[in-house]
Amino acid sequence: MDKTHFIQTCSQLLEAYKNGFLGQTIMPEDSNPGLEKMTPELRIAYFTLPMALNYQRDSYNLWKAALKTFNDPKTKFVFEVDKVVEKSELEVRTALLKYKLALQPNKHIRTWIVIAKTVNDHWGSFTKFFDFISGDFLILKEIINVKYKKGFPYLSGPKIFNYWSFIMSTYGGVKLSNRQFIEIAPDTHITQCSVKLGIVTEQEAKIISKEEISKRWRDILEDSDINPIDMHSPLWFWSRNGFIYQIK
Repeated sequence: MDKTHFIQTCSQLLEAYKNGFLGQTIMPEDSNPGLEKMTPELRIAYFTLPMALNYQRDSYNLWKAALKTFNDPKTKFVFEVDKVVEKSELEVRTALLKYKLALQPNKHIRTWIVIAKTVNDHWGSFTKFFDFISGDFLILKEIINVKYKKGFPYLSGPKIFNYWSFIMSTYGGVKLSNRQFIEIAPDTHITQCSVKLGIVTEQEAKIISKEEISKRWRDILEDSDINPIDMHSPLWFWSRNGFIYQIK
């Protein structure tokens, strides 16, 4: 694979994404109350807690449910960690199930409560948590993936963690240093693009780990001005829209 040509292709896809040439590019997370309308704390909570329930489900439906839950005065409390820990599990369950933000009445509820409790007990709030890590992605990775791994169920998984970090810096209002170390998250669409662009073969895509695919992206983009995670949205929509954009 010619590295120079590959980087030029990535630059072309980034430009196509910015100029609206990839088709429909409304992100699932665009279903939100309005970034400017939320306090920094609620903004982080809104783009964090639902993410921990985003496993094998339609992301667009997840975030539509999150918005309905946020906009309902009776259920909005689930986005405030200090209130979650004060409520009974039944109250949290009722709120999360009302608009189907949670689909699993036990596992999803416990995941939500555990993360809220971890943040509340150790830092008091999400904003204080990010102050604690000084907005450094590498410290964030150590905290979530290692030191407090059990306190962040599902969110601490490598695929969702990297994507969540991207969402934090894109939607959450968090300025992350060392953002260049956020790995690309190889879901179905990213993997399909990886095959199409020659990062992996079709056979390799079936057998190698997601971490290996991420590593190949990092290696080939090394020393370029493109961070691996910057390619997530262009690739995701390029694949999701059926590769209607033709590389020149």
